[in-house]
Amino acid sequence: MTHVVVAAWPLLLGMGLLMLGGGLQGTLLGLRATLEGFPPSVTGVVMACYYLGYLGGTVLAPRFVQRVGHIRVFAAFTSMASTAILLQAVFVQPLFWALLRLASGICFAGIYVVAESWLNDRATSRDRGSLLAIYMVVLYVGLGCAQFLLLLADPRHATLFMLTSVLISLALVPTALSVQPAPEFRMPAKIGFRELYRGSPLGVVGVLIAGMITGTLFSVGPVYARLSGLDTRGVATFMGVSILAAVLTQYPIGRLSDRMDRRTVIAWVCALASLVATAVVVLREPPLYVLFPLAAVFGGLALTLYSLALSHVNDHLEPSQMVAASGALILLNGAGAAIGPVIVGFLMEPFGAQAYFASLAVLAGLLALFDLWRKARRAPVPAEQKGPFLSAQPQAASGRMVAGAAEDRARAAEESS
Repeated sequence: MTHVVVAAWPLLLGMGLLMLGGGLQGTLLGLRATLEGFPPSVTGVVMACYYLGYLGGTVLAPRFVQRVGHIRVFAAFTSMASTAILLQAVFVQPLFWALLRLASGICFAGIYVVAESWLNDRATSRDRGSLLAIYMVVLYVGLGCAQFLLLLADPRHATLFMLTSVLISLALVPTALSVQPAPEFRMPAKIGFRELYRGSPLGVVGVLIAGMITGTLFSVGPVYARLSGLDTRGVATFMGVSILAAVLTQYPIGRLSDRMDRRTVIAWVCALASLVATAVVVLREPPLYVLFPLAAVFGGLALTLYSLALSHVNDHLEPSQMVAASGALILLNGAGAAIGPVIVGFLMEPFGAQAYFASLAVLAGLLALFDLWRKARRAPVPAEQKGPFLSAQPQAASGRMVAGAAEDRARAAEESS
């Protein structure tokens, strides 16, 4: 395992820097939009454009990589993403920001395709799961720590936009200077949504709702924090604890779902997340020593839902379907992430900041109810047919590392049969 990490460290370092830049960018834009007086509905649409671009990028990027290679694609998309955030500092206007968010989504999707293809090629079936876990920790820690970079300067000024651009640009350096050869690239196979739903209705609905929840958390969370009266330090802390909590919860919740009916774990996670979000709404204006722990608990629970739903889908697939399914699930999750911020942003205009946690409570509660309904209609997956928990970060990973892990499982299943 050590030699794999040593071989992959330039890319892991680059992705850590990219997460610092990307995490700062998302929160900075949401906060700055609120400070500029953008209505919550407009801010929701602007922030959701990232995920629309991300959907397009997941389709376009593999074709670019196949045509011109990993390094060129990584360099081009990194340069474009760095430029986009600088232009947003110059032209503070909703329509222009929306277009640039769309471009950023395309660029980040392309970067993830390259990075995960590279990591997937370096890993073997023995250490892929461990490398995937390290990769997820790097992403979450980078995103979480990025929130506190807000404290370095006034978000009304261009300084933080320039810092974001610098971090994104630096992410290219370790990868470009790596002596490791670029991997061969294969276009991903495809599988239909209808076929996936027939195999695992709960998994498919879970992936969609997980996208809506996490898209709302990342995009509208800063808006909620600011409208609730928090200053820049408060916004950074609110977002930071919401994201960093997931570093602590992914493994234990995933291991628990491997040992019992995964649907039961999903139901409990959703129910608890819904109760926590409801508590914030009921308290209306909780003190910070109550709000921040509740935000951490909600984030720690909600950010495991995508991995749980993804693992549940894989439990119901044939080995030959697992790799093809990852692409469809990524698109479905991205669609949810684009829809969530728009809906919640529009709800926040008439109902105020409380609509944020109220919407999250409803989404988590609906998934819990759907889970219980599915449990009543289908027996659990036998323990011997369950695959291992696949830790994956929504709206960041392109799914290639997860697909690689699924491919290992498929190969093992075929060999054992």
